[in-house]
Amino acid sequence: MKVAVLGAAGGIGQALSLLLKTQLPAGSELSLYDVAPVVPGVAVDLSHIPTDVKVTGHGKDDLADALTGCDIVLIPAGVPRKPGMDRSDLFNINAGIVRNLVDAIADTCPSACIGIITNPVNTTVAIAAEALKAKGVYDKNKLFGVTTLDVIRAETFVADLKGLDVAGVHVPVIGGHSGTTILPLLSQVEGATFSDDEVAALTKRIQNAGTEVVEAKAGGGSATLSMGQAAARFCLSLVAAMKGDNVVEYTYVQVDSDDAAFFAHPVRLGANGVEEILPYGELSAFEQQAKADMLDGLRGDIQLGVDFVTKA
Repeated sequence: MKVAVLGAAGGIGQALSLLLKTQLPAGSELSLYDVAPVVPGVAVDLSHIPTDVKVTGHGKDDLADALTGCDIVLIPAGVPRKPGMDRSDLFNINAGIVRNLVDAIADTCPSACIGIITNPVNTTVAIAAEALKAKGVYDKNKLFGVTTLDVIRAETFVADLKGLDVAGVHVPVIGGHSGTTILPLLSQVEGATFSDDEVAALTKRIQNAGTEVVEAKAGGGSATLSMGQAAARFCLSLVAAMKGDNVVEYTYVQVDSDDAAFFAHPVRLGANGVEEILPYGELSAFEQQAKADMLDGLRGDIQLGVDFVTKA
């Protein structure tokens, strides 16, 4: 299995690369790319860790080599949020970065599964889809918005609130990957019940958890370590599925529904990416209202991405 991390010298990229170096199956290759000149050093640093995963570093003029033969490409490249910034504020910078990287993927490894981490994910996934369409290589089953961070945050917060073993907590999270588009389905959590006040407070905390980190870091960055863990979990699930395991993860994918063109769903993964998009089940009245309230915003985010490519 060859996995590329594009933006490997950044906070998310380094954390993600470390986890993949230590957890990818033996014999895998980890290809690190970044425009930052430190990336060869990151690769050398990781190569000193004693696992059977080969690590290569690739600078700004070496993107094609980084991508050649990849099975999975993860894109955390871009600028992080700072205090006072919304994910939409990142759009002008990160949209162009994602477009350029996806164009290179289309030219070099068009059959790879692509995991978009760069925010705003609601929009950058749509940019990636349109860029791939423009190159004639779009496969909706191989493009993912990595929303796993919302799931692991929800599981952590629920376990803390209810005094549960987090290893046994499962919280479905659907919708998008910013603000109110993040919809945890607390009504479906087994082994826990919540008051109306707890549902409202916990939902808001999960939706605003990214801001919680940004403010706590006081201008020093955004969620890098937890996002690295979340992205690694998704990547390793995809690797396991491509090797034949039965794996379900929540992820932001193209759907054929009345919700939006892209929506985070439970997805059965397989050798070719999405094997089956599973239903997210029955929603409580609170969740139905929350979903109805966020759909126009999510659709607008997606349209912004479409327009960025088609009207360029």
